[in-house]
Amino acid sequence: MRRSILNDAFFAGIDSSILPLQQAETLPPACYTDPDFYELEKEAVFNHEWLCLGRESDIPEPGDFFTAHIVDEPIIVVRNKKEEIRAMSAVCQHRAMLLAEGKGNKRAFRCPYHHWTYSLDGNLLKGPAMEETCDFIKEDFNLPSFQVEIWLGFIFINFDDSAAPLAPRLEAVEKTIAGYDLASAEGIEPETVIFPWNWKVQFENNNDGYHANRLHQGKNHDFCPSALCSFPVMPENTAGYTRVNGLTHKDAAFNPTQKAIHPVFPNLSEQERNLFLFANIPPTLSLVLTPDMVFYLIVRATGPEAHEMDTGLLFAPGATQHKDFGERLEQAWITGSEIMAQDQHVDKLVQIGLRSKYATRGRYSWQEGAQQQLNSWLVPRYQSAWEKLKNGPDYQMTHKLRVKQLYAQ
Repeated sequence: MRRSILNDAFFAGIDSSILPLQQAETLPPACYTDPDFYELEKEAVFNHEWLCLGRESDIPEPGDFFTAHIVDEPIIVVRNKKEEIRAMSAVCQHRAMLLAEGKGNKRAFRCPYHHWTYSLDGNLLKGPAMEETCDFIKEDFNLPSFQVEIWLGFIFINFDDSAAPLAPRLEAVEKTIAGYDLASAEGIEPETVIFPWNWKVQFENNNDGYHANRLHQGKNHDFCPSALCSFPVMPENTAGYTRVNGLTHKDAAFNPTQKAIHPVFPNLSEQERNLFLFANIPPTLSLVLTPDMVFYLIVRATGPEAHEMDTGLLFAPGATQHKDFGERLEQAWITGSEIMAQDQHVDKLVQIGLRSKYATRGRYSWQEGAQQQLNSWLVPRYQSAWEKLKNGPDYQMTHKLRVKQLYAQ
């Protein structure tokens, strides 16, 4: 029987991942591969933190909806008749059939299986042929709903009804990227792909300045040198972190010309037009902000070694209406696709390496400040969840059973 890695020594040992960067170690490989750790991570992170699922502009009209999955939870995000954005479980409260898939527009959600019907707010409107069922009260079978918050046009949900608001804890991040006015930015439909590696492998890569001029060396990235990166110190309890990277020329961009081909975001200062900015709001949203285009990456964990990711683009107001927008976008994807293919190849190989018995806890370069920032966000949550878990009655009973089984072998 496989021994669980979850013990006091393991969680005390990860303190070394939040030491100052010069002394810090990487997280243990098991944090990226182990099923038991993933189950703890659900409670430590995903059950209580704000999770980005999309853009407000994805559902502009009443009845517009999209679905999403994260940590085994199917979710519907919809704009109701009052034009409010609501988020709720996509699981019918009768026999657990999914009420909707993909995206679209509906007046109500009717279960395809037995035609239980729910309003856009998740209230059960009709349960056919339930009149002979004892003590059946429709209000007892409404869909579970979740907190919703909009930040710069992004839709966040929280499974925890008592979770503190997100925006006040992102003031420092918002100030850093304010010149982009993301709430007013125009987007195109994101692409969703499933990847066979842990969500943290993806999240770390999204903001890793250290690899930029190594893995991506050459014309695609050399105008954004790793040596010009810095990592602003965020106030305590900030819900995100940033990286600032200097450029070798003004208005640099990811396309064959290396110069902005879409309209530059109009509120950027001269200094900001000589920078790329990177912002992360763990555990789901990463932003890469260039003078003429913003990449947004929405990461949704689906297992200990798998996740889904939406890759979307945002532009300055009016950019998508330009007659040459399609041609310009195609140029940008020439470079962007090459960079993403390189990243995805190494992410896959990193996940393979993390499974090895020879995988160890590495050390960080000064150009990897974002990784220590992520660790500093994660580790206290892991340790707090472990303390609650090990002192709970369910864990005590399971732990005793495992010990008996191990000694019996």
